[in-house]
Formats: sequence, C-alpha cells, structure tokens
Amino acid sequence: MRRSEVLAEESIVCLQKALNHLREIWELIGIPEDQRLQRTEVVKKHIKELLDMMIAEEESLKERLIKSISVCQKELNTLCSELHVEPFQEEGETTILQLEKDLRTQVELMRKQKKERKQELKLLQEQDQELCEILCMPHYDIDSASVPSLEELNQFRQHVTTLRETKLEMQKSQNEAVCEGLRTQIRELWDRLQIPEEEREAVATIMSGSKAKVRKALQLEVDRLEELKMQNMKKVIEAIRVELVQYWDQCFYSQEQRQAFAPFCAEDYTESLLQLHDAEIVRLKNYYEVHKELFEGVQKWEETWRLFLEFERKASDPNRFTNRGGNLLKEEKQRAKLQKMLPKLEEELKARIELWEQEHSKAFMVNGQKFMEYVAEQWEMHRLEKERAKQERQLKNKKQTETEMLYGSAPRTPSKRRGLAPNTPGKARKPVAASTCSGKKTPRTGRHGANKENLELNGSILSGQPSS
Repeated sequence: MRRSEVLAEESIVCLQKALNHLREIWELIGIPEDQRLQRTEVVKKHIKELLDMMIAEEESLKERLIKSISVCQKELNTLCSELHVEPFQEEGETTILQLEKDLRTQVELMRKQKKERKQELKLLQEQDQELCEILCMPHYDIDSASVPSLEELNQFRQHVTTLRETKLEMQKSQNEAVCEGLRTQIRELWDRLQIPEEEREAVATIMSGSKAKVRKALQLEVDRLEELKMQNMKKVIEAIRVELVQYWDQCFYSQEQRQAFAPFCAEDYTESLLQLHDAEIVRLKNYYEVHKELFEGVQKWEETWRLFLEFERKASDPNRFTNRGGNLLKEEKQRAKLQKMLPKLEEELKARIELWEQEHSKAFMVNGQKFMEYVAEQWEMHRLEKERAKQERQLKNKKQTETEMLYGSAPRTPSKRRGLAPNTPGKARKPVAASTCSGKKTPRTGRHGANKENLELNGSILSGQPSS
C-alpha cells in the first residue's frame, strides 16, 4: 500500500476519534440532542469546505499543467520546423507533471539553439557586407528572416573565409602598387631637387620590397623630400600669414572668423595656396579701409581704457603717498579727466555704430560680441575688482587691529629714505602668437589678443569686427 493511502486511512481514523471526543464532551456537559445535531453539522460543514477547497486547488494545478503542455507542444513543433530537426517525442508513458517539465525543458533548449543560429547569421552577414564592399562583390544570398540550418551556416562560414583570403591578396597587390608609386615619386623628387648620388644610395635598402616597414620608410622619405621642395614656398606664404594676422588684429577679427580662413592651416605650400593667401590679403585691406573710422574709434577707446585702468591701479597703490614733486596730484587730475572722457567716447562710438548697423543691417561686433555690451562688461569687471580690493583692505586692517590689540603696536623706528627712482614705462610685451588652428600658433604683430576670456583688469584686449 502506498504511503499516501496509509495517510488517508489515518486521517479517517483521526476524524473518527475527534468526533467521538466531541460526543463525549457534549455528553459530559449535557448538551441536548438537537444541539448536538447542530454542532455535528457545523463540523461536517467545515471539513467539507476544507476538502472542497483543496480539491479545487489541485484541479486548478492539473488544468495549468495540461494548458502548459499544450502551449509547449505547439511552440516545440514550430521550433523543430524552423531548426529543421525531427519533432520531439516523449519516450514511454509518463505523468502529466513529468511531461510538462520535459516539454518545457526541450522548448528552452530549442529557443537557445535558434538564438545562437540567428546571432551567428547576423555576424556572418556583417562580415560579408564589409568584405563585399571592399572587394566590390555582391552579398551572399541567404534569407535573413528565417533560421538557417547547420548546413547553411557552414556554407556561409566557408564563403566568408574565402572572401577574407581574397581581401588579403588584394591588399598585398595594393600595397605593392603603393610602394612602387612612392618609389617613382622619390625618383622624381631626387631629380627635381638634384639630390647627390651618395644621398640616394643611403636609402637604397628601401627601394625594393613591399612590407609594412618598407612602405613606412618610403613614405618618410617622400615626406622629407616634399619638405625640401616646399621650403622656399613655405617662407613666402608664412610671411603673408604674418601680414594677415596684422589685418585680423586691426579689423578686430574674432577667433571664429580667423579659423574660417581654412587655407591658413594648410601645410601644402603650393602656388594655389599662395594665391588664396594673396586674395585674402586684398579682401582684408579693402575691408579695413571701408570700416577704418569705426576701427580707429574702437582702438582709441581701448587705449583710453587701458590708460584709465593704469591710473586706477596707481590710485589704489598704498605706496603712492611716498610720491613727491606733485606727481600724485597730476596723476589724480589725469585719472579724473580720463574718467570723464571715456563716457563721451562711448556715446560717440554708440551713435556711429548704430548708424553703421542701420546702413549694413547687421551688428558691429568685437570678438564676437556687440561693442557696447563689451564696454559694459569691462566696466562691470572693473567695479567687481575694486570691490574685491576694498574687501581685502578691510580684512587686512581688521587683522592688523586685532593683532595690535592682542600684542600691542610695535614701536616704529625711523628708516633711511630711499631715493625715488624716476617712473619708467614698463617693458613692452612681446607679440603673442594667436592660435588659429588646432595645435598651431601663428605670429601676432598687433598688441591685442583675440580671447575675451583672457582680459585682465590692468589692461583690456579687444579682438572683434562687424559681424558678417
């Protein structure tokens, strides 16, 4: 007898014992017969509900297993057809539970095989497409929508392998052709540059073969000879570029506009490149003459602003009171004069710029920024710097006061007066190269940089122009 059957019989015995126990309790208490009947009905109802619920759960489990078997069988048949394999057959008799597990396991296995084949097909198609584009050949004909058989995948692999071998052969031939072309170019440059025979013999080892190191050496020799050929042309073009930068500075060109002249970054110093630079110089000369009045006005404001900032710096110098001979009063008068002059210059420029903008229907720009916005920005930066310096002085005085209160002020002893050296103008800064190409610096002859971000409060730098 099965253990489950034994447990069932034991359950019946337990139920009988429980009912007998209940009857004994009712007898002892003296429960009337009609109430005993009611209590027995309640017991029966609870037992029946519990058993019905358990039966319903097990019936639901059976239905789910049967439904899963049906779904798995349907999907398994489809997968077997796609993968070109025999349909799955369960061996021998089996239970519903075991059949559902076997079918589900088989479906998962077939899904994995399908996914792997599709992935390999996609990879082979990508390789085939790349190789066929290089070799100018038609793509391999295979249905990418269906699942390939093992035989189809094997044939596709062999095809891709053949294409790779063909590509290697083609690259070898191309490399040989490139090397031979470089040798021809070297011989032509030798003759054109009248290279001595002993110098030619020094590179004789690379005049045969087509390996990677030979090709690299040939290219280096070509580059070296081309450099020799271009040296004279390069000097002429570089001289024009210096002049070009001067006009960029005078026209307050922004960095973006400088970079817009792409030939400035070119390194193939040919006759055509020289012509492009000549044409740009002519264009900039005309451009400057047409807008000369505005450019000179901006230049005047800039110089006045720089001088004003210099006097502002001297006025805030704590050592200025050692000045003798009336220079302090003279500098203060000049500073006040400049402070009144700047707004007048700005108003005059504003009126002229507005008239120019109406005539040309575009904004007058300084380093990619409207000029009056630039002016306002300079004043704001100056104000912030003065505020910062004031706060620093207040903090310094506070710390000094606290120190004197704590330790007492140190007695001061007279010191010898040092002779006052005459004021001498600061050394002029060397022209700075303006970067117009990535990784390359070009000579700058003007005094003004092009980057607004590099403005310093002890001197403003402009680089702008009417927007084109």
